[in-house]
Amino acid sequence: MGGIQALATGFVVAIVGFFSSFPIFLAGVEAMGATAPQASSALMAGGVAMGLSGIVLALWFKAPASCAWSTPGAALLAGSAADAAGFSGAVGAFLIAGALVVVAGFWKPLVRLAQAIPGPITLAMLSGVLLPICFAPFRALAEAPVVGAVILLTWFGVSRVSRLFAVPATVLAAVALVIWWNGTLPMPDHILTPPVWVTPTFSLSALIGLALPLFIVTMATQNVPGVAVLKTNGYTPPTGKMFVTVGAASILTAPFGAIANNLAAITAAMCSDENAHPDKAQRYWAAVWAGLFYVLFSVFAAVVTFVAASAPPMTMSALAGVALLPVFMTSASAALKDEDTREAAALTFVLTASGLTLFGIGSAVWGLLLGSLVHMLNVWRRR
Repeated sequence: MGGIQALATGFVVAIVGFFSSFPIFLAGVEAMGATAPQASSALMAGGVAMGLSGIVLALWFKAPASCAWSTPGAALLAGSAADAAGFSGAVGAFLIAGALVVVAGFWKPLVRLAQAIPGPITLAMLSGVLLPICFAPFRALAEAPVVGAVILLTWFGVSRVSRLFAVPATVLAAVALVIWWNGTLPMPDHILTPPVWVTPTFSLSALIGLALPLFIVTMATQNVPGVAVLKTNGYTPPTGKMFVTVGAASILTAPFGAIANNLAAITAAMCSDENAHPDKAQRYWAAVWAGLFYVLFSVFAAVVTFVAASAPPMTMSALAGVALLPVFMTSASAALKDEDTREAAALTFVLTASGLTLFGIGSAVWGLLLGSLVHMLNVWRRR
């Protein structure tokens, strides 16, 4: 019975983890200049990375350590300007971000440095990145009324019953829109996804504008909370080795387009729950099954991207928008909650959401810098 529970939980985790966030992943790599074959390869590589790294960590430490691609990182990319070198420049940034996570696994001061930026300011930056994306479903109501209404009503209606399955249900609604638009469900010539190698290009602008923000947001909103969830549920795997594993997976899959791989919090909580297995010591099997299903889904990434490309105008942007609404609500409320950091967080949020780009560096970096500076000045003034 326990084995069936673990299998069922793993399947649900994979459904939620993959289909709730793939629109954001695709929006991120496409904003960085990925072609259709590169986007398919990136989705495939990202899914394989989180699947295999989750399996390795679960079996290695006997802990339900679920992994995921960096959804906040993908949102950051979706709201950022592409590197001058195109997608190869973004791939170079993905490699650097993965390497920084590996270094953080060996050298704890780097983790503390990433955490030195107050949480509300990091969350304000994330909220500012998310806000323009979250506008899309409402803009669709005016520009593509059928698309906007179907996406919003499906998401809102299902979320009244189950927030967990609201986005997967909206994905099914988007598939229905594709069939309505094309008269049938379009399929590519090949259903298996071929990997596409992208030779990375490195530049100072990509390091500052993409790699460092990607590292910071992934560590602060994904890796650190992922560790916290495991500790809260009584599991204590070595943090450093976990960071090295997910960082190494990022490095290996980045040349195929994958965005940062990291520890997951929500799906780790699902795998740690008593519904995953009655025996706490056996719950890691839920994470193993989830990893296997992630890999299976990823093999058919070409189908996912082809169907997405065949959708009516604004469908995918509206889908990404509703998928990120819960993340926006959580991050924005947490960013502005503390009075001591509210001013700095608000300025970070506004500047980031403005989309300002200076010297080839996007608004997320400038928002983070402004918020950190204002926070330091406020702390100095209070002293």
